[in-house]
Amino acid sequence: MKLVRDLTELTLDKPSALSIGVFDGVHLGHRYLIDRLMESAQSAGLLTGVVTFDSHPDELLTPQRHVRYLTTLTKKLNLLGGLGLDLVMALPFTSELAQTSARGFILSLVQRLHMRELWIGPDFALGRGREGNATYLSALGREIGFRLEALEPLTEGGEVISSSRIRALLGEGKVTEASQLLGRYLSLEGQVVSGAKRGQRLGFPTANLAVDEKIMIPADGIYAVRVQWGATNHQGVVNVGVRPTFEDQAERIVEAHIIDFTGDLYGKTLEIRFIRRLRPEQRFKNADALVAQMRQDVTQTRRLFRELEP
Repeated sequence: MKLVRDLTELTLDKPSALSIGVFDGVHLGHRYLIDRLMESAQSAGLLTGVVTFDSHPDELLTPQRHVRYLTTLTKKLNLLGGLGLDLVMALPFTSELAQTSARGFILSLVQRLHMRELWIGPDFALGRGREGNATYLSALGREIGFRLEALEPLTEGGEVISSSRIRALLGEGKVTEASQLLGRYLSLEGQVVSGAKRGQRLGFPTANLAVDEKIMIPADGIYAVRVQWGATNHQGVVNVGVRPTFEDQAERIVEAHIIDFTGDLYGKTLEIRFIRRLRPEQRFKNADALVAQMRQDVTQTRRLFRELEP
């Protein structure tokens, strides 16, 4: 796969089939669209590619929305790269690009990438004022020589699979349901930073993660997780929340107790894969009550992994 960050850097020597979108999360709906594109392109002898952006357009156009991403840009590009595409373009979403007409942007794809097919999902629109909807693009394709394929959305349980639906599920702590729509376990990455060391004094040392503030974090609660760094992979229990028994702090934290592990992880980057929500975060009357519950959380997590990995 070739990764390009600037449209002017590349001119293809073969015609292509492309899709355009944010592709946040690279969920099952995105993969359904890309799979159909690749099937068509293979039969027609076309190169395959997606055009995406290094940030969500809403960050620039409606900053008050405070976009929360399902994946980092690096993770998104890695996921797209794993789908077998020939080309991924990750363009900076700038004010200049936002003011580009749909016609101007599409013409650049036809001229530089020899686009012959454009595949889009539901409610797609591009260009200044979102003028480039399916009706507009279909007419433009007939004029300048490409075919538009506008797919019906992929659904699950009668609802469209979308990034916004996955965010809503995560806002309720429903990581199992969100993972089903992603087609993989939800994951977070963060560097281990120094914490209050209270967990260590209680017999449950934790790794406190500094997570990108723009990444969507599941609702406060206790979760069974997989924790990975390098080639090392452990079962774990993660607390997301404000530690109400002690601090009840305003800033949410993500701290992982890694089962059967002792060692120094400061400065390392951990990947947390959320397997299941065990319970909501709660306030305990004292440290002993908290420790008793933590023991139950670890026992429940061990049991869960025995069920999942016989």
